[in-house]
Amino acid sequence: MTRRDEQHSTQTLERTETERPRLFRVLLLNDDYTPMDFVVLVLRRYFRKAEQDAQLIMLAVHHKGQGVAGVYPRDVAETKVAQVMGHAQREGHPLRVVAEPEASE
Repeated sequence: MTRRDEQHSTQTLERTETERPRLFRVLLLNDDYTPMDFVVLVLRRYFRKAEQDAQLIMLAVHHKGQGVAGVYPRDVAETKVAQVMGHAQREGHPLRVVAEPEASE
């Protein structure tokens, strides 16, 4: 191998597989005191749901005890939980919001 060949040799780079971050479901939990309109407002403001989607999720919360507001990476989910809980507290509503890991495939 000549000096010129050494200068033009190429390196083989290894590809490492990156895993997608674990996703978390943000759930709104039913209570007997938080107004349905407030739940819809929260879904529209913090989760950017359309009016009809927000109404359907609110009804799931009301009838099934919980509804999925969205699925996000952990840090985003935790931020949304904190924002909604803070807003609910400021308004005097006992709305509970939790983030839980999405089931693995």
